[in-house]
Amino acid sequence: MASQKLFSLLFSLAIIQMAFASDPDITSDFIVPSNVTQVDGNFFTFTGMRALVGAPPPETFKVTKASMAEFPALNGQSVSYAVLQFPAGTTNPPHTHPRSAELLFLVKGSLNVGFVDTTNKLFVQTLQTGDLFVFPKGLVHFQYNPDEKATATAISAFGSANAGTVSLPNTLFTTGIDDTILAKAFKTDVATIQALKAGLAPKP
Repeated sequence: MASQKLFSLLFSLAIIQMAFASDPDITSDFIVPSNVTQVDGNFFTFTGMRALVGAPPPETFKVTKASMAEFPALNGQSVSYAVLQFPAGTTNPPHTHPRSAELLFLVKGSLNVGFVDTTNKLFVQTLQTGDLFVFPKGLVHFQYNPDEKATATAISAFGSANAGTVSLPNTLFTTGIDDTILAKAFKTDVATIQALKAGLAPKP
């Protein structure tokens, strides 16, 4: 009997954790920041993507976000957006979004994409213009433009106003984790780890 009660308690806690694993529900229609004194249509409008219209393609991979940080009206709405621009031969390195799945819509070009599940199985696909691909919440994934001449552009939607991004290369090699720990984890030597860190260091 005690084991059944314990199981029921653990199951209930698991359900609660699942319920709060993404953006919490709000008890009002929308949330207004304390520094906003007047709310009209402008508050619900984001113009940051206008800079992309007619602009030349970037020289390196670029993400333009419309998340809660850039668009405060998204707070409590459990949605955000990003435009991904891939110059020829560039990649969006392996990363995760801890608070949301990602639904990617390829509007131009071709992309090689993939993610790894919790059993370490790799799922890959080659996308063409007009395709959609979903990256499940919290899983490591990547995108790569294999075309050495043409650019690619994608739009990603997230089920969170603040999906978060954890870049594996930056998280592992630019945050001060001890070289010896990384060398042992990757079964290599400290010199190799230091070379990786140097390659990811900000350029002066």
